[in-house]
Amino acid sequence: MKYKLEKPIHATIGNEKYQCAIEWRNGKFIADEPVMSGGKDSGPDPYALLLSSLASCALITMRMYIDRKGWDISEIAVNANLYQETKEGKTITIIDRDIVFLSKVSEEQKSRLHEIAKHCPISKILEGEVKLRTFLFREGLTEKKINYSNDEITVVWKPELCQHSTRCFTQLPEVFNPSIRKWINPDGASPEKIIEQVKKCPSGALIILEHSK
Repeated sequence: MKYKLEKPIHATIGNEKYQCAIEWRNGKFIADEPVMSGGKDSGPDPYALLLSSLASCALITMRMYIDRKGWDISEIAVNANLYQETKEGKTITIIDRDIVFLSKVSEEQKSRLHEIAKHCPISKILEGEVKLRTFLFREGLTEKKINYSNDEITVVWKPELCQHSTRCFTQLPEVFNPSIRKWINPDGASPEKIIEQVKKCPSGALIILEHSK
């Protein structure tokens, strides 16, 4: 398993309704709710962020194709919105994406770019099968702890807290191998690499104890 983003999106919220600080790999921005929902509208709301992702992905994908073809198309716009319907007790979300060409484009080019936009990566995600996993980091004492040690570090596994995210053994298989009984090998990689991987555990089931030198 390899995540699409090398560094995950990190979001925090304090007491101020309903401002969220969103950190991405190269900066920060604010997400908020509109005034009618109790926020201050100081940043895009979650629906706007979702639609922005779809619109920008379509525009970038079309621009990549245009540049590769060497076409003289200076500007394109995308408008995006959504609504929801309930049918037979099931909520269905319909997203409308309108492509607007702001410069002269042939009908053949329009048709081709229409197809290109429909196959942008975010479109494929939204139209494909999506599974949402939510993990909760927990701390505290547990009855069972299993230690895997070498001279430098101890990897502590708390099986009662494990939520099976699979990040450990899919991202560092030379250390974590659930197919064997002693499934953590602290000599399989450098201490620094193991510590970095353990920090990615979303449940608190894995922790590191560094030995004093």
